[in-house]
Amino acid sequence: MNKLIYTLVTIAVVAGLAQLFIGNKTTPETPNTNEEEQVLCTADAMLCPDGTYVGRSGPNCEFACPIPEVPEDVQVHIDSKADLIAVSSPSPLTEVDSPLEVSGEARGYWYFEASAPVTIVDWDGLIIGEGYVTAESDWMTTEFVPFSGTISFTNPYTVGDPDYMKKGTIIFMKDNPSDLPENDDALEIPIYFAP
Repeated sequence: MNKLIYTLVTIAVVAGLAQLFIGNKTTPETPNTNEEEQVLCTADAMLCPDGTYVGRSGPNCEFACPIPEVPEDVQVHIDSKADLIAVSSPSPLTEVDSPLEVSGEARGYWYFEASAPVTIVDWDGLIIGEGYVTAESDWMTTEFVPFSGTISFTNPYTVGDPDYMKKGTIIFMKDNPSDLPENDDALEIPIYFAP
């Protein structure tokens, strides 16, 4: 009987030592207070202008459509005007609503009397909105001058229309009080209309 007790005690000691040295003992973990709390978003989806669907994500459960890649010919056109005008908002191929706030910068000679015209056209070139951007500082310079403006337009797209009807263009025109064709210039930014 003593032999059995010694064997059981020896097994218990060896098991305890093995657990101690191998590290199989369990210790309560303390929660990491630096990690962000996990947020569960609803499972609804949104149709993006490029035809894909996205769900809500991020800490605020917002929809985030993929940023569309600007076609090469559009980027070449934008780059060709970069020494005259640069539009910061809206970005090419983004979805817009009316009224549309626009901003950017242009050389002082792009304006006349501190403003320059802007036109919004639908996929077929029909004018659906017109307005002006206004220089935000002295425009009588050859340097870049920031501008901003709000353009209202009649949205040509409703849910159920063919996808091509989502497409449109914002045309930022150089103000040309002389009406001479050689003084005309424009930057065209393609956009999508929100339903």
